[in-house]
Amino acid sequence: MPEPIIFHVDVNSAFLSWEACFLLKSGTGQADIREIPSVIGGSEAARHGIVLAKSPAARAFGIKTGEPLAQARRKCPHLQVFPPHYDLYVQNSKALMALLGRYAPTVEPISIDEAYCDMTGTKGLYGDLIAFAYTLKDTIHSQLGFTVNIGISQNRILAKMASDFEKPDKVHTLFSDEIPVKMWPLPVEELFYVGRSSYQKLHNLGIYTIGDLAHYDRETLISHLNKHGDTIWQFANGIDVPEISASQPETKGYGNSITIPYDIEDRDTARIYLLSLCETVGARLRSDHAFIKTISVSMVDSSFQHSSKQVTLPSATNITEKIFHCACQLFDQLWKGEPLRLLGVSTSKATKEQFVQYSLFDTGMDEKYEKLNSAIDRIREKYGEDSVKRARFLEGQAEHMAGGINKAKRTDTTENV
Repeated sequence: MPEPIIFHVDVNSAFLSWEACFLLKSGTGQADIREIPSVIGGSEAARHGIVLAKSPAARAFGIKTGEPLAQARRKCPHLQVFPPHYDLYVQNSKALMALLGRYAPTVEPISIDEAYCDMTGTKGLYGDLIAFAYTLKDTIHSQLGFTVNIGISQNRILAKMASDFEKPDKVHTLFSDEIPVKMWPLPVEELFYVGRSSYQKLHNLGIYTIGDLAHYDRETLISHLNKHGDTIWQFANGIDVPEISASQPETKGYGNSITIPYDIEDRDTARIYLLSLCETVGARLRSDHAFIKTISVSMVDSSFQHSSKQVTLPSATNITEKIFHCACQLFDQLWKGEPLRLLGVSTSKATKEQFVQYSLFDTGMDEKYEKLNSAIDRIREKYGEDSVKRARFLEGQAEHMAGGINKAKRTDTTENV
């Protein structure tokens, strides 16, 4: 059996790179925005004013992804901010995955801008696979216009860690014998799956580097961090996650949230936004032929206090009206009248099978709603999602299918990039 070889391909500053390519190609940009202090930022007027992606020049000013644009401007007064165009990003993502599929026997997309490629057994085709990674990187740049980092190892976790080494436009290896030199000296917060709360707990245990974590007593770590502690201990020792499959894993939950441009202070307005979120969630469920049993509603008030509540249904469903009905009940139990700036609807316990538990008071509405939802889905699939919308959205108070990048993902963007 040939030795496993995994590539982790990660687009450098994806949103900003893709925006730069578009501006240069269309002739609307004066300069390559990757070479000046610039960021892709959400709408400050609509309260999405955070940094979504940054150029290397912006990073030099200490600007970080996820920070408020106002804070980024204080660090760099001449910072240039460009709005996101999610449909453009989806097009570029599809182009990247298609190109990778021409070279790799198995491609596993893990987000819009990164993927694993299982190159095991391809040495006969490409020769030295480390040298080929440079060829692949340059091919992506020449054909698609943006740069990537490629991490190479015998498993996924190490390949991903390798791709995060020096950027941009680099190829790095991280094989087992390289772990002590290349990975163990790094701060523990740079290990995949170690978030802010995790590394604070690790610091309290005297663990500051990935090497400290790798050599820490496994059972003691589990006693402090439970299963998560065991997972990151394995990652620190270069132990792999489950093997790559040619298909993406099934989604176990579907959710969406929206930051509202103004404070919501009445129940009717909140319900309009809840319905908008439920429309999107329901459409995604039916598109995947999935059903869910658990529904939750979350909210953030004007003081940035977060709260949530969930319920488990007697039967799995993907009917928009039922999801919305439950969401409204949860909202009424949760909301105390405080001004709201964010609402979210999420679901879990997804399944491909539906078992209906009928009650003595069943009115047969489920079957009617199923037929209605199915008809609306077909119309939207053929003519676009804006071809059918509920009357309460005609006043334009809220989009009839709300939520972040999801609209771009639901839009057919198969044109050539």
